[in-house]
Amino acid sequence: MESMLSKLKSTVTKVTADVTSAVMGNPVTREFEVGRHIASGGPGLCWRIYNGTKKSTKQEVAVFVFDKKVIDKYQKYDKDQIVDSLKRGVQQLTRLRHPRLLTVQHPLEESRDSLAFCTEPVFASLSNVLGQWDNLPSPVPADIKEYKLYDVETKYGLLQIFEGLSFLHSGVKMVHGNLTPENIILNKSGAWKIMGFDFSISSLNASEQEPKYSCKEWDPNLPSLCLPNPEYLAPEYILSVSCESVSDMYSMGVVMHAVFNEGKPIFEVNKHDIFKSFSRQLDQLSRLSPSVLSKIPEEVRDHVKMLLNVTPTVRPDADQMTKIPYFDDVGAMTLQYFDSLFQRDNLQKSQFYKGLPKILPKLPKRVVVYRILPALTSEFVNPDMVPFVLPNVLLIAEECTKEEYIKLILPDLTPVFKQQEPVQILLIFLQKMDLLLTKTPADDIKNCVLPMVYRALEAPSIQIQELCLNIIPTFANLIDYPSMKNSLIPRIKNACLQTSSLAVRVNSLVCLGKILEYLDKWYVIDEILPFLQQIPSREPAVLMGVLGIYKCTFTHKKLGIPKEHLAGKVLPHLVSLSIDNNLNLNQFNSFMAVIKDMLNRMEAEHKTKLEQLHVMQEQQRGLDISNQLNKSEETKTSPGNQIDRMFVVDMVTGGVNGKENGPSVTVPQPSRASLTLEEKQRLAKEQEQAAKLRTQQPLAPQNVKPTASAKQTKDLTSTLLDSMSSMGGLSLSATKPASTQGFSSGPPRGNMGTMAAMSNGFGTGLSFQSSGMNLGMCPPAQTMYGGLATTTSTPNFTSLGGLSQPGPMGIPQQSKPTNLSALDSLFTPQKPKVSLNQMAPKPAPVTATATSSPWLNQLVQPQGAQGMNMAMAPAQPNMLAQGGFGMQANPFFNPQNFSQPGLQNSTMKTSTSANNDLKDLFG
Repeated sequence: MESMLSKLKSTVTKVTADVTSAVMGNPVTREFEVGRHIASGGPGLCWRIYNGTKKSTKQEVAVFVFDKKVIDKYQKYDKDQIVDSLKRGVQQLTRLRHPRLLTVQHPLEESRDSLAFCTEPVFASLSNVLGQWDNLPSPVPADIKEYKLYDVETKYGLLQIFEGLSFLHSGVKMVHGNLTPENIILNKSGAWKIMGFDFSISSLNASEQEPKYSCKEWDPNLPSLCLPNPEYLAPEYILSVSCESVSDMYSMGVVMHAVFNEGKPIFEVNKHDIFKSFSRQLDQLSRLSPSVLSKIPEEVRDHVKMLLNVTPTVRPDADQMTKIPYFDDVGAMTLQYFDSLFQRDNLQKSQFYKGLPKILPKLPKRVVVYRILPALTSEFVNPDMVPFVLPNVLLIAEECTKEEYIKLILPDLTPVFKQQEPVQILLIFLQKMDLLLTKTPADDIKNCVLPMVYRALEAPSIQIQELCLNIIPTFANLIDYPSMKNSLIPRIKNACLQTSSLAVRVNSLVCLGKILEYLDKWYVIDEILPFLQQIPSREPAVLMGVLGIYKCTFTHKKLGIPKEHLAGKVLPHLVSLSIDNNLNLNQFNSFMAVIKDMLNRMEAEHKTKLEQLHVMQEQQRGLDISNQLNKSEETKTSPGNQIDRMFVVDMVTGGVNGKENGPSVTVPQPSRASLTLEEKQRLAKEQEQAAKLRTQQPLAPQNVKPTASAKQTKDLTSTLLDSMSSMGGLSLSATKPASTQGFSSGPPRGNMGTMAAMSNGFGTGLSFQSSGMNLGMCPPAQTMYGGLATTTSTPNFTSLGGLSQPGPMGIPQQSKPTNLSALDSLFTPQKPKVSLNQMAPKPAPVTATATSSPWLNQLVQPQGAQGMNMAMAPAQPNMLAQGGFGMQANPFFNPQNFSQPGLQNSTMKTSTSANNDLKDLFG
């Protein structure tokens, strides 16, 4: 990569140095900027051709430079001869003016180091194109190296040279004298031009009909630049020292041979013995074999043979050659016509431009772009010709790349976009709008193309408006969304509302319907649909156009109309339009079909919405019920309510079900809401107590024989009756004090076996303080220790139904439930009776609220419940201060209290299941 950059740098440096050294100090540089070296031409390709621009006008030119260093090897006399010859040729070219001669923009200027003059823009010499690359920059420019002449270019190029020779021979009575590929220049548009008049000979009697030319004798001692190219000279020039106009025709025959034979002349001449070479050449020409001309096209081969004839009078003149059938080619004639357009009137031009679209596809792109296009765009200054020229220009634009279009065509089209007259210009642009929007840059579209469309929508001509509305949908996908929303759609709406033409109004609706897919859904709902209600006319065509827009919006996948809009605006409007008297039966049926589709979809969508809402409401209701059942709120209740809850839960879990492992009640988790300071203190105490319990040894369960009897059951019933009457004092009286066992802060003194004889499980001084712990913290009741639950402070009411019988290892087991209908007499007559038999088989967990228990509803009197409050709790003697029903919640409970001396010698054996239960309880 570095080597390539270095090579490129050295090349650029060398070229710049050459230009600087050659042109520096030359007066041409005062008015012209000299660019890069592009070609070479003239006698012996001695002239270097550079591109350039005129400083004042920025006009593009070609700068021909002859560096005098090239002839430093010659003597001063020879140098002067060469310089004089070159100067004479340029001066002669400057005096001549003809379309087939190279046009000189600035005359020859001489400095100490160079000769220079400026001409029209040049591509290269014919010699360069045919492969002669002498005096070209290194490397050879790719455009020259890869250049290939098309057949139409060759035909028309040769025709142009013949026309130039005809002008020289007939017009100015001059023989060129050195007609070679080196002296034929191809300008930038591809036209062939003649230069190199260094050895031209003017007629001695220009006023007479038959001109006479004096020819100089060949001097082999002169430098080659002071002599014409002998390979292209006619034989008589050397052998008889005479020349005529037909001598140039011989040279033209050799040029034609070179064009079709890669730049090689028909004979090679030995310049050191030129007379001998020409004598040999004369013999070969007299018996020219067909193989020599085999590469020349057959239709012109005979004419070339005539041009190469030894006898000058047999050779056709230039005017005759322009009329041969070979040049009757459509492409060549088209190019020739363009060169003579300035001589035609508008009618002739218009006829020619109408037929040109049929010819352009047959011509090579290079010829069309660089030869025909400049001629066409030059006609834009004539407004009357623009409608005839513009279709051809746009046809050429379709074949050009985007870069070529931007560089060669768009600059000339920009002023045409603004022309409003004649109206055909606007129509042509609208028909080719897809081309313009595809290849024109975004800025030019916004500044030039779309304003033209807007003018067409606002044009006074109805035909222009109709055409514009018909064409807009074909290129709507190429218009950017902001321009369409802010500029195009408002103008279409105005055209529909303000026009007096039914056709324009209908076409506006049709246009809107076709471009709906390029619009945003909410823009259509907010801008297009309300606009439909503003249309004043009620012609059937207009109504069907309105219906079409509604239907397209309704059925389009991207758009659609919400059901709220359907019900509130669309359907009322459509229903009112459907009964218009101007509609026929088919049109009415079309309205009704769309209305029914809208109603059906609206019904289906709203019904689905309601069904989903119903399902969501049912699910939410189910979740609320489940949360009420599963989630126990922390409530502060009175001591009386806590006693009732404990009584009811123990009856259900222990006394009624009578199972060893009853249904467990889940311990509620602390609320995720922020806790009060008291609740946090209670939780801290519970955690501390639980940690202490985990470090203690498990208790050893002992068998205790139940001593309860049927009489004790009756005593319990009587105790219940007494408790109802004394509930206001928060105490339960026992009929047999000997069978009642209470807990105190000190170690127990009695035997645990007596706990089974508890009448109701509560001592007279036993009370419970209200706390944040609720019923849900009570674990399943156990039947161990004679019916007393081991994990709670709640007594066991198993003996209430006479269900406990001594089992293996002294553990009481459940027996057949006893009929509890005898307790029905306990209920007051005002309340509906609920028997214990009905409540006994229900194992479901009991809710924590005091009002949900039938026991509390029936056993607790209202006035007793009202007398129970938190203030009475500390006034009770021998009160058990605990925060709930669990042992962890009882600050006065000590597991060591269970290791009583009176029970060590009992007959109760260790129970493995009991130990496991205790381990689960205490961790």
